[in-house]
Amino acid sequence: MLTYPDLDPVAIQLGPFAVRWYALAYISGLLAGWWLLVKMLQQKSLWARPPFSSTSPATADDIGDLFVWTTLGVVVGGRLGYDLFYGIFYCGFWPDGRDCHGLPWAYVTNPLNLIAHWTPGGLHLFGFQIPIYIPQLLGMSFHGGLAGVVAAIVWFCKKRGLNMFSVGDAIASVAPIGLFTGRLANFINGELWGKETDSPIGMVFCNDTIRATYGRCLAGMNPRYPSQLIEAATEGVLLFLLLQLAIRKFRLHERPGMICGLFFLGYGLARAFSEFFRDSESMIYGWFSMGMLLSLPMWAAAAFFIWVAYKQPAWAKKQRSTP
Repeated sequence: MLTYPDLDPVAIQLGPFAVRWYALAYISGLLAGWWLLVKMLQQKSLWARPPFSSTSPATADDIGDLFVWTTLGVVVGGRLGYDLFYGIFYCGFWPDGRDCHGLPWAYVTNPLNLIAHWTPGGLHLFGFQIPIYIPQLLGMSFHGGLAGVVAAIVWFCKKRGLNMFSVGDAIASVAPIGLFTGRLANFINGELWGKETDSPIGMVFCNDTIRATYGRCLAGMNPRYPSQLIEAATEGVLLFLLLQLAIRKFRLHERPGMICGLFFLGYGLARAFSEFFRDSESMIYGWFSMGMLLSLPMWAAAAFFIWVAYKQPAWAKKQRSTP
């Protein structure tokens, strides 16, 4: 059995405000993806052949501006996606779910729960204790964040006159970096743990920090799969390597939309696979979970993008000239 390390989910504590590793994971994933994508756009050999003909699908300045909007799409879409997919849809049909806690009715009694989960706290200032409520973005949906990113790409490309399928391919090729850092943050938080197992890779998701925070070990004292690390390996490392291989070895980005299709296909497969190890907080029936259900539209989107890539309509060859 492996040992779960005693990691504090809070990276920096500033009075009542805490900077969590989860937030830093989002930031580091976005910055690393931004850096790598700019490097890829500057690599002339990737864009030498048609339909690009030595013109990359976007400039470094375009990507810098786009990442501002994709960051907003991740945060807003991730939170609202959780509200819709889990808080309203899942908890509406299965209100006894492990993480429902009164949802979706809690949205009616306190609509601010749609924005964040609010926890009571206090601010000590000039000898006075000021009661405040601290927002925590607990409950983020990858599928909602993905929808937010897609909306941001479509809007931005239309505004700038960019080929949204080629730009989407470029974004998709680095997206697994954020998935990797996010799953590592889940591991640090001791959340989204796996099913109980007697496997040598099992671990007890409990340490002194968890006991001090919650007063008990939420996952119990039986060994469980480290499903967060399984997802980091499949959704993050493996998917990233496959997409980079598709671009650099097989040059599939020369069919705009193909990399997006492979990303949707690969993520759907990786998520469905990992759900067999994950002790899902949103089980629907037997082994079938909400995560598996949401993989179905991912595969439908994959089929659409791959169809677009192979169809190669006229717009696929129209590229904006780099200024």
